[in-house]
Amino acid sequence: MPWSNQSGGGGNGGPWGPRPGGPGGGQQPDLEEILRKSQDRLRRAMPGGGMGGWLAGVLGLLLVLVIGIFAFTVRVNTDEVGIVLRFGEYVRQLQPGLHFRLPYPIEEVELPKFTRINRIEIGMRGSSDRGSTRSVRDVPEESLMLTGDENIVDIDFVVVWKINDAPDYLFNIQNPEGTVKDVSESAMREIVGQSDIEPILTAARAETESKVQQLIQGILDGYGAGIEIVQVQLQKVDPPAQVIDAFRDVQAARADEERLQNEAQAYANRVVPEARGAAERILQNAQGYRDRVIAEAKGEADRFEKVLQEYQKAPDVTRKRIFIETMQEVFSNTDKIIIDEKSGGVVPYLPLSELQKRLPPTSAPAPAPQTGGQQ
Repeated sequence: MPWSNQSGGGGNGGPWGPRPGGPGGGQQPDLEEILRKSQDRLRRAMPGGGMGGWLAGVLGLLLVLVIGIFAFTVRVNTDEVGIVLRFGEYVRQLQPGLHFRLPYPIEEVELPKFTRINRIEIGMRGSSDRGSTRSVRDVPEESLMLTGDENIVDIDFVVVWKINDAPDYLFNIQNPEGTVKDVSESAMREIVGQSDIEPILTAARAETESKVQQLIQGILDGYGAGIEIVQVQLQKVDPPAQVIDAFRDVQAARADEERLQNEAQAYANRVVPEARGAAERILQNAQGYRDRVIAEAKGEADRFEKVLQEYQKAPDVTRKRIFIETMQEVFSNTDKIIIDEKSGGVVPYLPLSELQKRLPPTSAPAPAPQTGGQQ
């Protein structure tokens, strides 16, 4: 669409018609008319009115040079890119700076804002007055959408975009901003129509933004629009105003449910390891007891086998030794009474060990008293 005006630059009309206000176009002035008017003004300004011959010619020549410079050059700003059209056909692209070009209508230059970040609001309109906060007006015909589970959701979002291919942007689509807006609204309705309302309201906001951005970019690339979608930002995702209180109650209940589940999980995470640790400790104690009993039994069996071997070598000696050791073990912890068969009675037994335990500790003996001299 090389003849129509695009939002990136240029004026209205085709290359042969007038383009008032365009940065690279515009109908060229009549040089003879400008020169004649300048001479007339100069003659009226000069005293006597007859000295303007040679001076008017010089000034007219300078004026023609200035007009020629403006007619044959174009300045591209740092945020722009120059698209040169020769008889309406795209021929080259100009980077920021001052460039030579053929005068209109041979060549004209479109100057789209190549680095500018554009912002489109869908579902709302925002305005900002000087010194006041930003006020937002809702647009329900754009924001109300039907979800996959047959609920209605109110979504306001912003699409951020920029130009990534200036010739495609100028010539392939007629109304870039309107195209981006319509495609964005359609893509959002498609993604919302494939989703349930609960994820959109809670945890799936970032995923929804990503899916919508990819879908918008794919559609615009199919159009050859020369536009890059920088970001899709969800501003508001709510149920309709008529039922928003009920939805908030449901969300609060689900938040309480999730909190209780987290508390129960935390309790389980604390109690289960403690129980497992106690069970492991009991198993280890049982294992230690089993190993100790087995070791003691094996020791007793080995000792019995050694005693048996000695008994087989010398039965009488071994029998007496076992008897003596057994009696020593039995009588070592019992009170003893000795009976003498010859005297026919009980022999008095003085338990010195018991007396030593019961008697208090004695002090050192006192020195013997001094006596008088020998008689």
